[in-house]
Amino acid sequence: MLKNSASHYGLISVVLHWLVALTVFALFAVGFWMVDLSYYNQWYRTAPYWHKSIGILLAMVMIFRLLWRAVSPPPLPLRSHRNWEKRVAALVQFFLYVGIFVLVLSGYLISTEDGRAIAVFTWFSVPALGALFANQADIAGLVHEYTAYVLISLAVLHGLAALKHHFIDKDQTLKRIFGRKS
Repeated sequence: MLKNSASHYGLISVVLHWLVALTVFALFAVGFWMVDLSYYNQWYRTAPYWHKSIGILLAMVMIFRLLWRAVSPPPLPLRSHRNWEKRVAALVQFFLYVGIFVLVLSGYLISTEDGRAIAVFTWFSVPALGALFANQADIAGLVHEYTAYVLISLAVLHGLAALKHHFIDKDQTLKRIFGRKS
């Protein structure tokens, strides 16, 4: 029930999948909104604080997710899936993982260029490495922005593919990520 089986996702993988998905979309929305805040807006300092804190927590969840994936491998693809679908799905999933880690790393580089640690709510702080290269915040900011757009595009593609499997192919792909057995 908690662990994945050969045919379906367990509860932990299901919760991690949806927690990460909701967090990524929420962080994207907040990031998109907060870049246009003026200095005098009441959210000018609060929104980035929450964005950074949740981003660091997302990194921790993703590390746990990778460890969990090693302990409890995902179910095998359905036999009805074509070889190209399996390859594309694996590639998109790989880039979703990489994209999240690139976003976290670039966000860290933006936030810590000035040598200040990132406070994660009032729970703990992530130490800064300071400026590691010239124009770090600007370069990392561009990487962060473009990676966010690519990641959201891939996540939408991922979701559309799941809907295609459910409504057109009428297979169990979508039901499995809700923890239902095939």
